[in-house]
Amino acid sequence: MTVTLRIFVSSVQKELEDERLIVQNLVNTDPFLSTHCVPVLFELEPASPTKALQGCLESLDRCDVYLLIVGVEYGTLVGDVSITHAEYRRAKGRSLPVLAFIKGDRGLEREEGTLDLLAELDADGPTYKRFGNVIQLQKEVRAALVQLLGDRFGIAPTSDENTIAEQTIEATSAFESQRIDRIRWRDLDHEVVRSLIAAAETRDGATLSDEDLLSGSLARGLVWHDAGAGEHYATAAGIVLLGGDPSMVFPQCRILADAYRSTEPDGDPRDHEDIRAPMPLAIERALQFIDRNTRHPMRIVGLDRLRLDEYPVDGLREALVNAVAHRQYEDAGRKIILEIFADRVAILSPGLPPGPITLARLRSGRYRPCSRNPVLAQSLSYFHRIEERGSGFRRMRDQMLDHGLDQPVLGTDTGYFQITFPGPGDNIERIRVPDDRLRVTPAVEAHMNERQRSILHHALVDGFVTTKWCMETLGVVRDTAYRDLRGLVKLGLLAREGSGRGAKYTPTESGSS
Repeated sequence: MTVTLRIFVSSVQKELEDERLIVQNLVNTDPFLSTHCVPVLFELEPASPTKALQGCLESLDRCDVYLLIVGVEYGTLVGDVSITHAEYRRAKGRSLPVLAFIKGDRGLEREEGTLDLLAELDADGPTYKRFGNVIQLQKEVRAALVQLLGDRFGIAPTSDENTIAEQTIEATSAFESQRIDRIRWRDLDHEVVRSLIAAAETRDGATLSDEDLLSGSLARGLVWHDAGAGEHYATAAGIVLLGGDPSMVFPQCRILADAYRSTEPDGDPRDHEDIRAPMPLAIERALQFIDRNTRHPMRIVGLDRLRLDEYPVDGLREALVNAVAHRQYEDAGRKIILEIFADRVAILSPGLPPGPITLARLRSGRYRPCSRNPVLAQSLSYFHRIEERGSGFRRMRDQMLDHGLDQPVLGTDTGYFQITFPGPGDNIERIRVPDDRLRVTPAVEAHMNERQRSILHHALVDGFVTTKWCMETLGVVRDTAYRDLRGLVKLGLLAREGSGRGAKYTPTESGSS
């Protein structure tokens, strides 16, 4: 049974903006809650409090659960009560489940209206929990929602989901949830936004309106609304993922890439790039840097001529995504480092793995994943089609072994977490041909005769073939040679260049790459 509950998050917006975003991020990224819950935050507050209240109540009426966070301030009044108080009474009138969380202990000095709201909560009887910080809030919110789903629908998280949630909450950094008024919505890279929302919602990006892009970014904790300024701004996570140059705000959001001539670093790398871009694009630029600074041997396999990569691209991408998603962003003085040597590729990420993950557990593969930046991790998984929950290190190991190379080496170096990919060295023949690289499938080969197989093989080895070569080598007349060549062109394996007796036939991308 698939159950999806809409959770209306209610609080004073300005005072509790961090708590609101943390709850939104928790529900969106928790492996159990994200399957069964959708957070709803009414952030588009108009200038008129009366219109704001009307919009809030209309949004609340479409929800299944009311989640209230109470701090010190009472909030904007509409008549005799605040908007938050009116939302509570509306939820109570609709008999919605009420989950309430109070910031601070009973001795905390609060505004008079807030005391009235707490007194009403006490009189009405819904159980509420107190919290002192965002980690405690996440634990209490998760426990309450898990209990609600269990009591009402008999749905419960697995032990693995519980462990992942507990570890992620403990490791969560406050960095990505910061609301910063530096980068406005209109100044973000909207093509990157479109790619993210299309992937996250499995929609055609061309059909997404500007409103779809904004609401999708708000829902994922990448954008926030400043009602006082009437502007939408990027959160810290939004700046990292969607800002044209995130390093303008966070100098640490760069990838420093160096390619050296030998097995040791020196002061004169043969290639260097300081990569500054929205981090999904920065990862792809880093892969391009690796591509142009590593070897690509050609291999003839059957009827295919293949350009191989010295290292498995998917494994390198996974390591770069891991570096961006799980690095320690509070360390503003250090960047991600990419180093290419004659015998290895190394990727260094500031900060050690978040506890309770240890190097020993990573190396053995016996650990459950957690993330100090779950919003970044989830968003990058959409961009790069990488499974967010699961062992990326095990996948990297398997990809290296399948490529014919030794498994990655995990370690630390002066506060950096380092992944090293050992290369083939002088033995480039170690590199294996991936199964999915063969383009001439059995179905295609079934349409070819023995002469055509010989023709294609010669074209792959020499780079081209002519009608004259077919006639002299295969002992056929011109019409037969031409018919064989035309058949290979029709199959998309050869392309004709030139005309008449001087024409040459070269392997196409389908037949040679």
